[in-house]
Amino acid sequence: MTGFSPDGVGQWTEPDTFEVTAERIAQYAAATNDPIPAHLSGDIAPPVFAIVPVFMSLIPAALAVAPAEYVMRIVHGMQDFRFHQVIRPGMTLVSRAKPIGFGGNPKGTRVAVYIESRSSDGSLVNEQWVTSFFRNIDAGPLVGSLAPVHSFTQDDPVANVVSHVDDDQTFRYSLASGDPMPIHLDEEIARMAGLPGIIAHGLCTMAFTSWAVLTEVANGDTARLRRLAVRFNKPVLPGQDIATQVWRSGPNYTYETKVGETVVIRDGYAEIAED
Repeated sequence: MTGFSPDGVGQWTEPDTFEVTAERIAQYAAATNDPIPAHLSGDIAPPVFAIVPVFMSLIPAALAVAPAEYVMRIVHGMQDFRFHQVIRPGMTLVSRAKPIGFGGNPKGTRVAVYIESRSSDGSLVNEQWVTSFFRNIDAGPLVGSLAPVHSFTQDDPVANVVSHVDDDQTFRYSLASGDPMPIHLDEEIARMAGLPGIIAHGLCTMAFTSWAVLTEVANGDTARLRRLAVRFNKPVLPGQDIATQVWRSGPNYTYETKVGETVVIRDGYAEIAED
């Protein structure tokens, strides 16, 4: 028995409230090497900042179906943001989450969680589908449903952005995001978990790719971004360079991020409204 339980599927967590400040936005932007002035000043939150207000809802939702003793086996599998409003300082966000399904195979088990964040007046700010992957645990056939897919074709390449993941990136990101997972902070624990050492947070890498896309194809205008989705393929290590190649795909954009020849983020997808 793997201990995964279907009883929690579809059950909402208690609402969690988060007060957005310019200082926290600016801290997050700096922790992800974001060059966009409106992010660094704290005037508008970077897209991936949307994970910060929901983090305290995400973990209980995942553990509503997965045993807590498997927490060290978790890596981020996929992330899908749908943006209805940009996040600005002074907003009060109310978030809740629910596991929507899980399914396993010999390599591991995917647990999909749906999250929504609303403003204090009840209007929808963003939706998220977060897929966690529990390595080397097979929970058996699919229960419920998994995150929606995003498919596309790659047409004309439009940009290639190279950026550097700093040696202290994971420590800065942990403070800014509120993510304390030790595989990002402790070499010994990371190696005990079967990793090559401390790895970058998947969402930190995704934040790098988000500003790469925004600066290259949206003139740095966060308000134009409607959807951002990726599949995490391989871990990124502190000190590595990452290269994000962006393609035009119909009215939207797709991208892929590599370390050398190794794909670390695939199936990147960005829906951007017309200027």
